[in-house]
Formats: sequence, structure tokens, C-alpha cells
Amino acid sequence: MNETSNDLPLPDGIRARMIDNGNGLSMHVLEAGFDIPGRPCIVLLHGFPELAYSWRKIMKPLADAGFHVVAPDQRGYGRTIGGIASFDTDLEEFTFPNLVRDVLGLVSALGYRRVASVIGHDFGSPVAAWCALIRPDIFASVVMMSAPFAGPPAFAFNTANDDARLARVETAQSLMAEAVAGLASLDPPRKHYQWYYSGAQANDDMWHPPQGLAAFLRAYYHMKSADWPDNDPHPLASVSADQLALLPTYYVMNADATMPQTVAEHSPDADQIAGCAWLSNRDLNVYASEYARTGFQGGLNWYRCGTDPSLAAALRMWSGRTIDVPSCFIAGASDWGYYQRPGDFEAMRVLACTDFRATHLIEGAGHWVQQEQPSTVVSRILRFLRQNAP
Repeated sequence: MNETSNDLPLPDGIRARMIDNGNGLSMHVLEAGFDIPGRPCIVLLHGFPELAYSWRKIMKPLADAGFHVVAPDQRGYGRTIGGIASFDTDLEEFTFPNLVRDVLGLVSALGYRRVASVIGHDFGSPVAAWCALIRPDIFASVVMMSAPFAGPPAFAFNTANDDARLARVETAQSLMAEAVAGLASLDPPRKHYQWYYSGAQANDDMWHPPQGLAAFLRAYYHMKSADWPDNDPHPLASVSADQLALLPTYYVMNADATMPQTVAEHSPDADQIAGCAWLSNRDLNVYASEYARTGFQGGLNWYRCGTDPSLAAALRMWSGRTIDVPSCFIAGASDWGYYQRPGDFEAMRVLACTDFRATHLIEGAGHWVQQEQPSTVVSRILRFLRQNAP
């Protein structure tokens, strides 16, 4: 558990080290507030295509409020060692129960039997939700960011009694798969990015894009941020191909396009890059250099678990379980993420979470909310945590 010889441009008060999580990983972890023993712990879980570094702007402010703040590179990402981040690997490694084990092992290695809050952004959001759902004894609260959690997939109910109304399980998973399949029949044909990410070609497309890796990531981050003026999210009327096709092309792509081709059409110009206050070229180069070394397959394997019906069905072990610890949701007001799966946002607040406290939609932020508007995110997190303090 030695400190690494760190070359990341980290803010003062943040250190990096490698920690064996007891679940097959040597995790690269960023920490703030580590110098005072006995502080309550907060765990921050990043999404795709991000890293622990994505939390750099909010870690020290949270630590200054009295917390030990921990942000790992998750399985398949960055400098974390272990797991097979190839297309041919056993996907069980990347399922939610094992990602929860990764977090449990990390906090145990750090000497915590209870965590004040687990906070996840993008794909880290459902990991945080599953942590709180499966082990509420460990994770005292949960903050979900950008990606709502609609609850575990359900079993069909009361079918043995010939209740025809419930003979078909209309879960988000089954309806979404049908809608996605229908995208190919539209004019022009479309495809869903999560299914594209689940294919064998996506890693190479993004690892070796024609415009270069840094330019691809710059365009991808730009298009999903509040800087791109076409981000004006609103609820979709139904889970159908026609409605999904209203989403921006970074979510519902043209059928013949790669992701680098999709975002290249909306790349920021030199003035927009120079005026981007939330992502400097230095910070962009951290992502570009890390992904140039690792590729994207580790993160893409998470998407493959989500689009594999058998792995989704295995999560029915928790059918009917709810998140009963205090919970809240934070997203950028310009983020389509909370509407991209119709019904999930409402299901999170009404069904999946029994102690849901607040929704915060933050102006001036798109998908990368903790990087675009870090001060506001910190204030909302601290307000939530103070409400739950013993």
C-alpha cells in the first residue's frame, strides 16, 4: 500500500497510491483528507470514459469539510492492475456484484466498516446504487449522478394465477431491448451507443481514431457538456425506437458511424477550446495519455454486461429490493443522461429508493457535472451529508 511516484497533475492535498482490494485488483486510488485518522469516509466512483482523476476538483473541498475522500480507478480503467480488459474475457468480472465487491474490498483495506456515502457518476452511479442496495450496513448513504437507478430487474409476478395483465414483464430492460432493435428500421437507420460499445470493433474505433485520441476525447467531452448548445434535455414520451431517435447522436448514432465520426461533426473550434474553463488541455492530456496506454476495452466490458440478457437476468437475485439508505440525485441541467432511458428517472425517485431526499439539476453543467460545476456539486453533496449526520 505504498504511495506511487505520481506524475498526475493533482491539486495540493491529493495523493495517489496503490491498494490491494482483496478481489484481484491492485487499485490506483486518489485520496484527500488522509492525514487525520478517524474521519468518515466518502468513496467516489467514476464513469466512462473517465478515471479517478475526474473527481480532482471536488476531493479537497470535501476533505476540507471533514471527510476522508477516496476515488479509485475502477476495474478495467487507468492504473488499476488486475482483471482482464480484453474482449475475450469472462464478463462476470465486470458485473455489478463483482464491482460492488471491488468497492467493499477497497474500503475494508482502508480500515472502514462503514462509509458515510458512496457517490457515483455516469456508470459509477449504478455501481454506487448497487453498493447501497446490496450492503446498506456498509454504505450509509448514496449519491447518484447523471445516471438514474431504476432498481433491479424484476421477475414476472402472479403468472401462476393466470393474471394476464402481468404475464409480460415490462421492465426497462426488456422494453429497451425491443426499442433498440427497432432503431435499425428507421430512416435513416440508427443504433444505440451502448450496443455499439458492446461490439468487438468499438475499442479499436476509439483507441485509434482518425482525428487522434486527444481530439476525439475533446470532441466527446465537448458534445456531452453544457458547452454544446444543442443539449436541451426533456423527457421522452415512451420507450420506443421513434422516441429514442430524438436523443443526440452520441446516444443514438447513425447506423454506419463510429463514435469518433459521430462527435467529429461537432468538434469545438480553437476559440471554444481556449474558452473551455472546465477542461484544460493539461487535464485532457491526462485522459488521452491514460487511454492511449490502456485502450477502452476495460470500460466497454461494463456495457457488454448491460446488454447481455443472461447477465441482466442474474441481477433478479435482488428483484424487489430497494435502496433504503438516504439517497439523492445530481445532474447537469444540460445533461441528457437522466432522460436517456425513459422512465428510469421517475422510477428511481418513486420506486427504487425509499428514502429519496432530493434531485439537483445544476445550471451550467452537462454530463460532466462534477468537472463543469464543481463548487455547486460540493455544496449539494455537503448539504445532503449534513442532513444525514448522526
